[in-house]
Amino acid sequence: MLTDRIKELIARARIVSFASWESHPAASIAIFQAAEDARVYLTDEEYTKISALSPQTSSLIPIAQLLRDRVVEIIDEARAEVFAQFPHIAEPGGGLYPPERAEACWRDFWHYLRPITYGIAGGYDRYTSVEGLQNMRLLYQELQVPLDAMTVGLTGIKTASLKRIDPSQHSIVIPYFDHLITQLKSFTE
Repeated sequence: MLTDRIKELIARARIVSFASWESHPAASIAIFQAAEDARVYLTDEEYTKISALSPQTSSLIPIAQLLRDRVVEIIDEARAEVFAQFPHIAEPGGGLYPPERAEACWRDFWHYLRPITYGIAGGYDRYTSVEGLQNMRLLYQELQVPLDAMTVGLTGIKTASLKRIDPSQHSIVIPYFDHLITQLKSFTE
């Protein structure tokens, strides 16, 4: 059962911030913010609107759409990487036991890729909120989340995503993944 403290941290652990996206008009930011508030991926219709409002990032939108469309297989590959490196993590005594903990982890993976797609579509590789990340750090400490496995999973998301992106675009998108990986690794410092 979740304590009031954990519920509060969950609500405040919103890792995305659009405050520095000054090259986007308010209408574009509103679309991103609505998706973040609902904790969903952007739709094709929303991407079309963003592209019209912010044409400077329209070339990046197909990458974000591809990742959104392949999220299930990307997360499956990242999960497999976690199990390869931590084969007993979901068993009794493991950091992702009982099964509800493991499911929360895989859900976090889904939510990690979502802000990465926002960052890519918006052309901002520094898309995180300092306050939201601090609350996530506190939440993970409170829940005793196995950060080593989460970092492996996020790196697995990057690897699985890059397999689906044209190699000529890797240098463009790697910073979006590396930014979040760096942030998560800082939780152990």
